[in-house]
Amino acid sequence: MECLTWFAPILPGKLDAFNEVGVELRSSRREEYQRSRRRMGIVREVTSYMATPAGEFACIFQEGEDIGKALSMAATSEDPFDEWFRGRIAEIHGILPEMLQGPPPAKLHADFRIDA
Repeated sequence: MECLTWFAPILPGKLDAFNEVGVELRSSRREEYQRSRRRMGIVREVTSYMATPAGEFACIFQEGEDIGKALSMAATSEDPFDEWFRGRIAEIHGILPEMLQGPPPAKLHADFRIDA
């Protein structure tokens, strides 16, 4: 299982849109979102908001069998939900599908956990 945390800028003036997508993913589009992530092999995805002196960011944590493959699938899927989500990601973060087709945008630096 792979874990990856990466950051995506929230473009100026797009914080409301970022928040709206979060509401939709937790409500009206929840089932589509879950189906999409299962299809891509993502078992956990957490998105948080972070304000910094350098700007506002979405902090994304993903866990799955092959994060690179999942990102590639997200970039090329013809599923209507995935197409909608890609459009929102481009609008809010400036991340285009071709940017997701390479290796994941971050590499694991440290991983601490308490073994139970």
